[in-house]
Amino acid sequence: MPFDLQTAVPVLERTPHTLRTLLSGLAPVWTDATEGPDTWSPFIVVGHLVHGERTDWITRARIILAQGAQRQFAPFDRFAQFEESRGKSLDDLLDEFAALRAENLATLAAWRLTDAELALEGEHPAFGTVTLRHLLATWVAHDLGHIAQITRVMAKRYRDAVGPWRAYLPIMDR
Repeated sequence: MPFDLQTAVPVLERTPHTLRTLLSGLAPVWTDATEGPDTWSPFIVVGHLVHGERTDWITRARIILAQGAQRQFAPFDRFAQFEESRGKSLDDLLDEFAALRAENLATLAAWRLTDAELALEGEHPAFGTVTLRHLLATWVAHDLGHIAQITRVMAKRYRDAVGPWRAYLPIMDR
């Protein structure tokens, strides 16, 4: 399916509300759960999404749209949330994510992007040439991937508790 900004934005708009509805007010046994060593809890994922709102999507889109001499993106620190989230509650992170996302979507809407602009290129440090269209499609897929990750981590808390039904719950073994 080709990328369509008009159908992508509603997904981006819903992510903060989806995460708040899913996570706010839950006990830490749900929000701090992981899938084992070196895996992320829902709390860590929300911190990662906050960091991305601050330093990734719109920041990189601006670089592409500027079409200046320096079109290479700075590498994204996939682990910055560990320090940035320290001392914050999950509700703090959910609030911060919602505010940053609203601001970023307002910026995106104000640009009134054309097909020609969506085809503009920037340079990813690992992938090389990418388009604005690639970046924005990835923003949506990234949200959905992390929502799936959060629900998978949470489901696995009951991996053994479901008994024989585990055979019908593929999420338990992914």
